[in-house]
Amino acid sequence: MTGLQLNPDFAIADEESLRRLFDPTHSLAILKSQDSLGEHAQEFIRRSPFLCIGTQNLEGKADVSPRGDPPGFVKVLDERTLAIPDRPGNNRLDTLSNIIANPSVGLLFVIPGFDDTLRVNGRATLTNDPQLLKGMSITDRVPKLAIIVRVSEVFMHCAKAFRRSRLWSPDHFQDRTEMPSLIKIILDETTGAPRDRDEMQKMDEELEQDYRRTLY
Repeated sequence: MTGLQLNPDFAIADEESLRRLFDPTHSLAILKSQDSLGEHAQEFIRRSPFLCIGTQNLEGKADVSPRGDPPGFVKVLDERTLAIPDRPGNNRLDTLSNIIANPSVGLLFVIPGFDDTLRVNGRATLTNDPQLLKGMSITDRVPKLAIIVRVSEVFMHCAKAFRRSRLWSPDHFQDRTEMPSLIKIILDETTGAPRDRDEMQKMDEELEQDYRRTLY
């Protein structure tokens, strides 16, 4: 595959050049941005079982991580403060390390079946306060820590992206078996996956068992 060579004459390198490409934004798109969590934003968060959190380290390396739990897993502590439990993962700690280095975060809350989303920006800290964490336990398993987000900006995001993608339409769901399993993809791109199908199947089954054992 030959990479496309972009013509530098067409690079958009400053905001003035960017803005000339688009019509002025609607006044409501500006007014909708709030600095605290109103009634509807709080209800959206309580209904949401899934979010993505964007972070950056000091060098500007960006990361986006998914977080999911039963609806209401993100606690609204007050109109400017959220608490997100940190569940067991792969222990890379990308998000958590980034927060220590650079507390600015962006959150995108999603509700299954809703085409619109909620965006929240703010500054994050980490805590292992036992009183807070106890209220975030699931199946008697308490998270090691929580991400506390001090909210600075909140606004609803329109439905266009979800409608274009038809994300919730069952007739547009794709067959997961048309791509290799997660563990095979990782092995293909690193140490190499076993050629023996039975061995590969065993590794896939072990991954599923690990999911069940370490979900919380």
